[in-house]
Amino acid sequence: MLELLKALDAFVWGPPLLILLVGTGIYLTIRLGLLQVARLPKAFQLIFTKDKGHGDVSSFAALCTALAATVGTGNIIGVATAIKVGGPGALFWMWMAAFFGMATKYAEGLLAIKYRTKDANGAVAGGPMHYILLGMGEKWRPLAIF
Repeated sequence: MLELLKALDAFVWGPPLLILLVGTGIYLTIRLGLLQVARLPKAFQLIFTKDKGHGDVSSFAALCTALAATVGTGNIIGVATAIKVGGPGALFWMWMAAFFGMATKYAEGLLAIKYRTKDANGAVAGGPMHYILLGMGEKWRPLAIF
C-alpha cells in the first residue's frame, strides 16, 4: 500500500502537475493578451492613487494584504536557498514561474470577485468554492467539497 501511495505521489507532484501549471499560465497569458505587461502602468496608477473609492480598503492596502497572505517566511527563505544551491539560473526560472503565475493569480482573483456573494448581514464571501459552485455548476460540486 505504501508503494502505491509513493507512486501516486510521484505521479501527482511530478511532470504532469508541472506541465498543467505552466501550461495553464501560458494559456492564460496568451488569452488575456499579455496582461502582465500590457496593464502594468494601470496597475501602478491604481496602487498609488490617494482615492479610496467606494470600498472599505484602499488599493494599496488591498495589495499589501494580498502580498502578506501570499508571501511568507518560507517563500523568502526558499528563494535564498534556491539561489545559493542552484545559482543564477534558479533566479531566471523563478522569474518565469512568477510571470506566468501572475496570469493564473489574476484569473483566480477575477473569478472570486465575479462569483462573490453577500449574506443577510451584508458580509461578502467569495473564493474557489463559490466560483466552482456558481460558475461551473452542480456537475462540479464535488471539487468544492474536496
